[in-house]
Amino acid sequence: MSDLHQDFIRFAVQQKVLCFGEFQTKAGRLSPYFFNAGLFNDGLSLKNLSDFYAKTILSSSINFDMIFGPAYKGIPLAAGAAIALAELGRNVPYCYNRKEAKDHGEGGATVGGKLQGQVLIIDDVISAGTSVRESIEIIRAAGATPCGVVIALDRMERGQGELSAVQEVHQSYGIPVIAIATLDDLLGYLQGEGGMVQNLNATELYRDQYGVKYA
Repeated sequence: MSDLHQDFIRFAVQQKVLCFGEFQTKAGRLSPYFFNAGLFNDGLSLKNLSDFYAKTILSSSINFDMIFGPAYKGIPLAAGAAIALAELGRNVPYCYNRKEAKDHGEGGATVGGKLQGQVLIIDDVISAGTSVRESIEIIRAAGATPCGVVIALDRMERGQGELSAVQEVHQSYGIPVIAIATLDDLLGYLQGEGGMVQNLNATELYRDQYGVKYA
């Protein structure tokens, strides 16, 4: 597990964004952990999160011209990542969509930079993939090209079929999906924490029941 992945998991746990217990997922499964990016809700935690996104993006091989954040959670993620990328020497436009198109003022269904070129989507997690599908439709409707998705955590569990939600997006749209950290990284973190044995065992059992192993 690289330092970046390990540092991110530790950061998420410290911020209580990544919690352990018993939580019901959208799919109706009882998960032993829960990740809520909405709890990165102060200036310092958002700055640190944005730095993780920027470093993950720059270490990937994805060629992009701008970033897009789906409303609502993706809005601060895209803005923060754009700032962090600029601080690392890569200044790119960012854009986000409105939930309802505005028919006055500047109008339109998006805010920010003009959607054009290769567009990288930034989101927190992929569950059913709904927000990614909507983002891809918006980007393509503007004549731009979705080139990839960056998320904070890949749960690596089955979606609607035998593939994970991340794999389903990749298969459906032919674009890469990269994550700051994955379930494997979470398990690696738990294995290194002496007081986390119960959480480790529960997470391993959950992975055995619902998980998908990547090649």
